[in-house]
Amino acid sequence: MGGTAVVVGGGIGGLAAAIGLRRIGWDVTVVERASRLEDAGAGISLAANGLRALDELGVGKAVRDASRGQYSGGTRTPRGGWLTRMDGVALEKAVGTPIMGIPRSTLHRLLRDALPAGSLLIGSEAASVEQTAPGTVHVAFGDTVLDADLVVAADGIGSKVRSRLFPGHPGPVHSGSTVLRAVTEHAVDLRTDFELTWGRGAEFGHIAFLDGRAEWHAVLSLPAGTRFADPLAELRRRFHAWHDPVPALLDATRPDAVLHHDVNELRTPLPTYTVGRIALLGDAAHAMTPNLGQGACQALEDAVTLAAALGAGPTVEAALARYDAERRPRSQAVAQAARQAGRMGQQLSHPLAVTLRNTAMRLTPSRVATRMILRHHAWVPPQLN
Repeated sequence: MGGTAVVVGGGIGGLAAAIGLRRIGWDVTVVERASRLEDAGAGISLAANGLRALDELGVGKAVRDASRGQYSGGTRTPRGGWLTRMDGVALEKAVGTPIMGIPRSTLHRLLRDALPAGSLLIGSEAASVEQTAPGTVHVAFGDTVLDADLVVAADGIGSKVRSRLFPGHPGPVHSGSTVLRAVTEHAVDLRTDFELTWGRGAEFGHIAFLDGRAEWHAVLSLPAGTRFADPLAELRRRFHAWHDPVPALLDATRPDAVLHHDVNELRTPLPTYTVGRIALLGDAAHAMTPNLGQGACQALEDAVTLAAALGAGPTVEAALARYDAERRPRSQAVAQAARQAGRMGQQLSHPLAVTLRNTAMRLTPSRVATRMILRHHAWVPPQLN
């Protein structure tokens, strides 16, 4: 079964969906509202499930070649003590690959390169998406109108398509946290591939890249809309006494490189990911907190599952029903687990609660921690026909 599709949103999920649909013979156009692709963003960790999805899309090798495996690191206290140690070798043996760290801009570029020239239209915001006739979806943007057999709404956490389809849904809500992040200007001397450090109501972490630079992020428990006149100076004030390499990472960063976003999520699950011939995907369907590092991986799972369902047919409606049945329970369960991880991690602030959590983490055997990780990583993608 083939057809024409319009993907609304040119982020990781939208580009992956376009690649998957093209691999099963569909004609795909991606419309992205940004007028210029600046490859903004910091870094991303890709777990085995996301990497397997990329393999099925035909871009897994290119992504691995541009990534750095996360074999060493773990979770620490602000003074530097270890709560857990990462065993990347054990994880690789269990699922076939370590977690991989890559600049988000690099991943985005590799996905774009897998699409033919002209299939990605930038500066094109979908003004309307309407099902005007049986089997046809009408997409209007600017002076252009497209009729498609399928529309994939991958327009992010603030999805306008979702708000039109579900006008009674409360939409995204603030998680109670805000995140500042950046990529260092130059290589940094790091002894680990990946770290998280949990303080009281604060988290600092880093992902090491192949070229020696690193992404760092700082998560703070703050009201929505909180901003700082000088974000880097504020972080230096808050984290100056934390263990190495936290101060070094901040010192290796340009002030204008710091990104600041509130952490929002779709706390109220959607009742379905499909309406007629419109499918929601990625953050538009199940925006989650970043505490498990699964946001992009779940979007990649969505993309492959959607393409496989459409490839198997027999009709678009049947395929979308199968996509919803397969993706909604898993992605919403992962979103719930991510929310709980945040509450037990960075958002804890009471000294007694922090002490109890830290003690429990130190006493948890590494094999038990690995099994917990495998619950989310051990996903096998369907094959694309």
